[in-house]
Amino acid sequence: MKERLILLLCGLFLQTGTKPMNRIFTRKHLFLTLASLPFMGVVAAFGIAPNTPTQDLQRELVVESIELPQVQATDSGAFDFWREERITRGDTLQSLLARLGVEGEEARQALAAARENKSLGRLTPGRSVLARVTSGGQLMLFRYLISDGTLVTLTRSGGKFQAAEQPAVLEARQIMRSGEIVGSLFGATDAADVPDRIASEMAEALSGDIDFHKDLRRGDHFSVVYEAFYLDGQLVKTGRLLAAEFVNQDKPYQAIHFKDAQGREGYFNQDGNSLKRAFLKSPMPFSRISSGFTGARFHPVLQRWRAHKGVDYAAPTGAPIRAVADAKVEFIGRQGGYGNLVVLKHQGSYSTAYGHMSRFGKGIKRGTQVSQGQVIGYVGSTGLASGPHLHYEFRVNNVQKNPLALKLPTAYPLDRQSKAQFAAQAQPLVANLELLRGTNLASLD
Repeated sequence: MKERLILLLCGLFLQTGTKPMNRIFTRKHLFLTLASLPFMGVVAAFGIAPNTPTQDLQRELVVESIELPQVQATDSGAFDFWREERITRGDTLQSLLARLGVEGEEARQALAAARENKSLGRLTPGRSVLARVTSGGQLMLFRYLISDGTLVTLTRSGGKFQAAEQPAVLEARQIMRSGEIVGSLFGATDAADVPDRIASEMAEALSGDIDFHKDLRRGDHFSVVYEAFYLDGQLVKTGRLLAAEFVNQDKPYQAIHFKDAQGREGYFNQDGNSLKRAFLKSPMPFSRISSGFTGARFHPVLQRWRAHKGVDYAAPTGAPIRAVADAKVEFIGRQGGYGNLVVLKHQGSYSTAYGHMSRFGKGIKRGTQVSQGQVIGYVGSTGLASGPHLHYEFRVNNVQKNPLALKLPTAYPLDRQSKAQFAAQAQPLVANLELLRGTNLASLD
């Protein structure tokens, strides 16, 4: 077959033109063609001619037994692994050890050593424990974070267990998150997985520029950069708010945390001006204004028209009420329609009143000095109140004024040296806020 193919190809090439160039071309291609015949034979072995019927081809399944070497899988119980268990209600150390695979004499020895530490006898539901256990059920190490900074360990040493407490070495990370206001601030921060504490700190820091009761608009955008602390990759606690930006009605407001060389700290805008106002705009960071300052309002209890010389904040019973500025307690007690009332005397001619409280803050009594933001009482419905709310008054020379319309005094800015330090610390935080601006980023760490 191969000989016939060679003769056929030779005949085809010899029938080409008689010019010298054609003869050179012919010999060259004849050589290449002959040299490729073995490869053509290989290819042809896998080919099927056109129109060849394949449905009648016989198929045969061949099963061949292969002898494999005998390998016996054994577990010496020596290798170990880490396991994490979440503490549930009713859990004891013994039940946790059982879920970790530690039982019998091993568990009895561990429990005996654990009696030396009271914290291991009071497990907090919701927290987690981490243990290193061998495949044979031998406990090598047991760790339990009893607080944000204290770690309890149960360690094997020389065949015995030892219980000890030590400071937890936490890893600090910066978390960046942002979101958009659709309904409420808390709803937006929850959707972006921002902790309530960070949301409150943002509202607190920017409360001098934004009234979070009445200034919010759908489409407002916020960005936050805050600290979080981890132990072995697990979130242990949330730190402070480092920087925040809130774009309210297309106008951006920033708050950047700074601590000076003397240990004084607070929030400042990008220019280094303090955001701490002499007076907060609101005694409650999150609540709804149910009744504003007006010369004529139909009283829901008295059922008649009368002036309303304050602002009512609707909130559930027990919600904390804070002092809007540093002050001395001028009056505390029950007074007519105010019910349980606290009156604070501030600098100059300013004073504030807080009515309808359910109870007073701890340690609050006449003559007590209170600081801005300190809790002085809790929302209630004492006095002439149709439901739980805070009646808040802002007084100038004992005359009630509308606190939402007053231009309140501001605090002083940083000095030259502190301002230079602030600029250096603020630069990377401002860069992160600019990165988040205009995005709806759930989280970045």
